[in-house]
Amino acid sequence: MGSGNFQAVSGRRIQNTMDVAEYRLDGNADAVEFCPYDSCHDVLAAATYTLQEGDEPCRIGGISVFSVMQGSGLKLLQHIETTGIFDIKWNPCLGNKLLAEANSGGFLRLHELNCNLGTAEDTDSDAEKYILKRCLMCSSGSLVASAGEVLKEVIKEDVSSSMCLCLDWNLSSSSITVGLSDGSVSIVTISEAQLEITQHWQAHDFEVWASAFDAHHHQLLYTGADDCKFSCWDLRESTSAMIFQNSKAHKMGVCCIQKNPMNTNLLLTGSYDESLRLWDMRATSRPILEQQISLGGGVWKFKHHPSIPGLVLAACMHNGFAIVRIKEDGMELLQNYQKHESLAYGADWYHGEVQLKGETGAGPLGADQVRSLKDSSSSTL
Repeated sequence: MGSGNFQAVSGRRIQNTMDVAEYRLDGNADAVEFCPYDSCHDVLAAATYTLQEGDEPCRIGGISVFSVMQGSGLKLLQHIETTGIFDIKWNPCLGNKLLAEANSGGFLRLHELNCNLGTAEDTDSDAEKYILKRCLMCSSGSLVASAGEVLKEVIKEDVSSSMCLCLDWNLSSSSITVGLSDGSVSIVTISEAQLEITQHWQAHDFEVWASAFDAHHHQLLYTGADDCKFSCWDLRESTSAMIFQNSKAHKMGVCCIQKNPMNTNLLLTGSYDESLRLWDMRATSRPILEQQISLGGGVWKFKHHPSIPGLVLAACMHNGFAIVRIKEDGMELLQNYQKHESLAYGADWYHGEVQLKGETGAGPLGADQVRSLKDSSSSTL
């Protein structure tokens, strides 16, 4: 079975990076998500996917939950064994802290961050006590006295007999979109502790690797797939209507799509053809390709910085991780990280504030604080 690992990386300046911590997982690491909630910034979820070949091949995986604190490295809080996982994402709304999982069995699963790890007095070190006090809270904000799970599965839906390859939450956390290996897309609505498939259609000819809601226009959904097509759909109709489909810009499959959270007019796409592309979306039916930059490897995932406009972290498969700045006159590669010497499949920004060890008054690292995931072997469908 292949093995995967991920690293925490930080730098006082964009031009300089340093490794903070590393953890080896029993599987191919392909997704990583820092918890976005204020009380839980130090919680990190990492997912794995491994194809076990043989007479009866099967896909296995898991979710590992860590605490990440300066001086304490990565502390494993929980590991959940599952079928192979392709994507995970935290819900964007306050309230219930939910992590969604799209897996190779065709299921969409929701896990609640319960953090039932016991009181801070049960831990061995001051660092662990601090982690528990800051991060390991229930929805009520109080520590739970009894031992239990950090993540607990609360609901699941058998979306399809095909594999669930990607997912995204809408801004209100009332719906999730799921892209499937047969080229179809599903919209799953969350209501009264149930998941219900409210829309399902054939969106592409091949595997859908990207399906993302518009952060500013809730009725719009963007999809991308192995057929090299970048599409937009209007969800207001019972059968989703196509607004546009671009089949010429991307020379290979479209891997990731995300609207700029701080600019309603801009959208990014990443592709196997190694390019990150910036689109002007003011004319929704005819988006204009404004800029593009080659990152030297398939752009599998990227993340906008949570507070600094125009700063993007990308996982570029065979060419490591890249930090890109988007400017009016073009895109600029600021930093490339390749120390892991393996395929790069996922990356995320840390949402909290971290000071460099040994420095006083250094302040938050902001843009320089990077958490990157790496995969030591390729995942094959």
